[in-house]
Amino acid sequence: MAPPAGRIRPGRYLGFFVFIVVLLYALVFLTGNGKATPKLGIDLQGGTRVTLTARTPDGSAPSKDSLNQARQIIERRVNGIGVAGTEVLLDGNNIVITVPGEQGDQAKKLGQTAKLGFRKVLDAQTATTPPVANPAPATEAESAAQIQQAKAARQATMLVTGTGDSLAESPTAQQTLAGYACTTQDPLRGNDDPNLPLLTCNRDGSEKYLLGPVFLQGTEIDNAVASPPAQNKAGWTVDLNFKSAGRQIWADFTSKNVQQRAAFVLDTQVVSAPTIQNAIVDGNTQISGSFTQQQTKDLADILKYGSLPLSFTSSDAVTVSATLGLASLKAGLIAGGLGLALVFVYCLFYYRLLGALTVVSLALSGLIVYAVLVLLGRWIGFTLDLAGVAGFIIAIGVTADSFVVFFERLKDEIREGGRSFRSAVPRGWTRARRTILASDAVMFLASAVLYAIAVGDVQGFAFTLGLSTVLDLVVVFLVTHPLVALAANSKTLSNPKLTGLGGVQTLAAERRSTRKAAGAAVKEA
Repeated sequence: MAPPAGRIRPGRYLGFFVFIVVLLYALVFLTGNGKATPKLGIDLQGGTRVTLTARTPDGSAPSKDSLNQARQIIERRVNGIGVAGTEVLLDGNNIVITVPGEQGDQAKKLGQTAKLGFRKVLDAQTATTPPVANPAPATEAESAAQIQQAKAARQATMLVTGTGDSLAESPTAQQTLAGYACTTQDPLRGNDDPNLPLLTCNRDGSEKYLLGPVFLQGTEIDNAVASPPAQNKAGWTVDLNFKSAGRQIWADFTSKNVQQRAAFVLDTQVVSAPTIQNAIVDGNTQISGSFTQQQTKDLADILKYGSLPLSFTSSDAVTVSATLGLASLKAGLIAGGLGLALVFVYCLFYYRLLGALTVVSLALSGLIVYAVLVLLGRWIGFTLDLAGVAGFIIAIGVTADSFVVFFERLKDEIREGGRSFRSAVPRGWTRARRTILASDAVMFLASAVLYAIAVGDVQGFAFTLGLSTVLDLVVVFLVTHPLVALAANSKTLSNPKLTGLGGVQTLAAERRSTRKAAGAAVKEA
């Protein structure tokens, strides 16, 4: 039989809430890596903060558009690598990358320009001396001067000997190659002119090359995938597939240069310089070298997500300790705990049994919030930071406010309508529900707008506040209202001394007596 109008079956609502909690915690413990803890941000678990300083060939300030484009590409690399909780922010002419946990080494690689070009090997010699270290530039002007000097020594001087294959037979070019020394910090890194020949070395400095101009740009790469060792290849490789135009250029070059070498040049360094065994007409190509599995994956991701429009130097890499953040978290939790305790004391003193239901509802709300945090950390990489903790602490007041609205509406129904506790619950809930929905809708809308226009920690605050607002509705509708309905249907629990509604009911009875007396007086008159 259906319940009377305005009444509910509390057991169904509570059973559905129990089902949600069981489902959430089943996902927490039976999926993922088994760790039932939320992911923490850099301020709570420590991490690495890398500052990348943009460089331009002439030393001028980079454009805002170039910096924004670089930031977006780095963000795509972050998403592709799967570094959870990473922030990529613009700070003047710098890009600041913040990575929580033990993933600092990956953050330092995210600023690699990844300017890939395919050049013909005109001449190659084994390096007889180990790479030398270049002094790091102290200013942007010194950096620009080093770039210009490197271009003059390794690109512009090649023009006097001719162009194309004739360079390989030029005594001047051969002498220049023989006298060139590999360096550990290449000032030309990512700033070489693709239209000019190039003197450079491979990544470990064991071989140096005289290369022709770029005949195929890395922007023609359609996809790049890390490939493990197989029967026909000893090490890890990066498998490339070109776009239609690039496929045709590569097919023409390999057809005309069988048994010649082609260099894959990444940020001015030769990654691999294989000998072309036959024409490659389908565009499927491999970059091989002395790669580890992680190096191959990093290179494939960088090539897949695009090269940066600027070159960067890692001007600052700082390991951030979690000590200060944990101290702040401890202080925040203490403040939140004190606030929660005050809410409990007030509710128990003022609402008595209804206050006890408030305590139970808040505890169950915390239970469901914790499970959702763990799952969001796994599914979307959400990390909890100090700003997010602040959002949850504020949400305690939002949730308690919903309870107060409901309880005060019950009192109004009893006081003004002369109803019993049992009959006041369905009518009071109907009216309180509209107020609760309107209040939470405004709070959620404010959180969504703040999340959309903010960056960094403020976004975390807005996200947790909005999440708590949604979960507040779940708890109020599925827990608080059904528990109050159960209490109203129980003779023991609906005792006015337990509910704290005795004074309101007494006042309502006195008003009824007063109205009756006034009515009787009017009839006698």
